[in-house]
Amino acid sequence: MTAPVPAQPQAPARAPLVIRMHAADNVAIVANDGGLPAGTQLPGPVGTGLTLRERVPQAHKVALVDLPAGSAVRRYDVTIGYARADIPAGSWVHEKLLDLPAARELQGLPMATVKPAALPPLEGRTFQGYRNADGSVGTRNLLALTTTVQCVAGVLDVAVERIRRELLPQFPNVDGVVGLEHTYGCGVAIDAPEAPIPIRTLRHISLNPNFGGEVMVVSLGCEKLQPERLFPLDLPPGSIPIVGTTGSAAATSPAEPLDVVCLQDAAHVGFMSMVEHILANARVHLERLNRRQRETVPASELVVGVQCGGSDAFSGVTANPAVGAMADLLVRAGATVMFSENTEVRDAVEQLTARAATP
Repeated sequence: MTAPVPAQPQAPARAPLVIRMHAADNVAIVANDGGLPAGTQLPGPVGTGLTLRERVPQAHKVALVDLPAGSAVRRYDVTIGYARADIPAGSWVHEKLLDLPAARELQGLPMATVKPAALPPLEGRTFQGYRNADGSVGTRNLLALTTTVQCVAGVLDVAVERIRRELLPQFPNVDGVVGLEHTYGCGVAIDAPEAPIPIRTLRHISLNPNFGGEVMVVSLGCEKLQPERLFPLDLPPGSIPIVGTTGSAAATSPAEPLDVVCLQDAAHVGFMSMVEHILANARVHLERLNRRQRETVPASELVVGVQCGGSDAFSGVTANPAVGAMADLLVRAGATVMFSENTEVRDAVEQLTARAATP
């Protein structure tokens, strides 16, 4: 006979945990793993004496007070919906019980009339960055290969993988290699009325300060968006000039010339010939990038972009406030923070305009 296995002690159940984001909120968020069952008594001070009428899943809302039909439901001290019918205190508040505010148009949006007090500046903050010839400062030291047309994406993928595997280990001061692909076809709708917008976007991405002016262009050759159109020769001083497939430079700034590898070049005798051409040019850029050194730079030179990484039910409780606090610290130190996906927050536009520096 085998000895009976002793019973394992059960972990004590965690006490009910609810979060009210603002003192004026009439709902709170259940934070317990798996939610809370009906009959749970909520702790004070948020839910003193309140008993759940039904199970409330994790990250969902519970009514802290009776919500009459038509009344505003507030979270973050913002109206997020209106009760369709009476919602008793202790009930699970979900979308089926709410009429959501109508989505705003992008025109005529309200402006905040009350602005928070300015935060005191943070003096003397610095970071270790890479200063570029055009005055910009990067936080990384990357080789970038940009494209004029999606038809070259397959060749680019192979070339980038080989650069990463075969060349980068030889250049320890280079942080990585980036292939800048896009899904636009032959002309990027080159003659369409709004074509300058995607073209300008591709150009600006290619000139990111983290690339240190060492950008290569992979071109097919027959596309309408030729390299000279992606990087016009009349770019302002400090922009990167063009080097054609013949190697003749049209320098407009002290920056290193931009290499163009044309896949339809007569010298290419097949797929691998194209790839080898890209690798050979990449080695020259990597050698220059490898000589770059970080230097101490004032925080005012720092530019940071924030981007949604995938929202979940707690984004407004954890990630977004954390990123906001980070942005406040950077701005107080003189840095610049770029906020993306503006159209997704049009229903909270007053919170943004309250913090805006200019109209």
